[in-house]
Amino acid sequence: MGVERALALKTDEALDWVPAANEFAEAVIEGLSSSPKTLPCRYFYDARGSELFEAITDLPEYYPTRTETAILAAHASDISDRVPDGAILVEFGSGSSRKTELLLAEMLDIAAYVPVDVSDTALAGAKQRLDARFPALHVHPILGSFNEEVIYPSDLQARPKVGFFPGSTIGNLTRPEATELLAGMARTLGPNGRLIIGVDLKKDAHTLVAAYNDAAGVTAAFNLNLLTRINRELRATFDLTQFRHEAVYNPREGRIEMYLVSERAQQVAIVGHTFSLAKGERIHTENSHKYTIEEFRTLAREAGWQPETVWTDEKSLFSVHELVQREPDLSFRSKPSY
Repeated sequence: MGVERALALKTDEALDWVPAANEFAEAVIEGLSSSPKTLPCRYFYDARGSELFEAITDLPEYYPTRTETAILAAHASDISDRVPDGAILVEFGSGSSRKTELLLAEMLDIAAYVPVDVSDTALAGAKQRLDARFPALHVHPILGSFNEEVIYPSDLQARPKVGFFPGSTIGNLTRPEATELLAGMARTLGPNGRLIIGVDLKKDAHTLVAAYNDAAGVTAAFNLNLLTRINRELRATFDLTQFRHEAVYNPREGRIEMYLVSERAQQVAIVGHTFSLAKGERIHTENSHKYTIEEFRTLAREAGWQPETVWTDEKSLFSVHELVQREPDLSFRSKPSY
């Protein structure tokens, strides 16, 4: 039975199903019907999930945000020098645009900043703040996902484009998915486009696991909030007291894996479907792939980009890469910039 059909049969619940709700239900039912069970991480970010993630970025164990911010602050002028005059800065999945301010403060000659995000609230808040700080800057928000085609207003279409994709969100994707996304960004940014992208680096397993399983339990609350959202929006029957958060490092795949683990044998109902979980059964909710610098540069080349400068921190925890769309120069050999 398809999800649309299942929803149609639930008329007694008098739910006002819209396409987004149908898409959410379909993704959840498909994931819980698979073996092993999964839930898509893109649904972490309801209002509460976004609040919890902001709290995660301030945790002592969670190094990526503060390390990337420090890299951008240290090298904002160098990054800005590589941006053509009159270009537009396109940020994929912009959120609050806080890190972007570090670059915008140096990019005095760009024509516009185009933040792209699925949250209209985040876009509105960022525009209001940026308009106040940079009154001469044209801020043109676009509501949409970072993996969708960006439709530029006519006055910006011919401008050179520089993409910005911080936060190592690329790590949430499998390598084939990451290659596809990078290739799509190349098409979106056009000929001679540039991309500034944050990439988390491989390091010891203890540091990695601690970053995704903090002592205060904020990441656990973030993971469990996905079940709260499913209960609220799909009228599911998850008992959150019977699930626990788990984060493990998979060295073969080079990634952190997050799970929700069933504490007992139980059943969960979701829009006409019932799912059984055994005690100890895990629902996979997120991957976070880590790369060496050369591994990511190879991935970028496979997607049609030419890697250029790499900026990183003294401890080599995190990296920010500059990718350029042009014919590869085989004589070019760049080294990380510290």
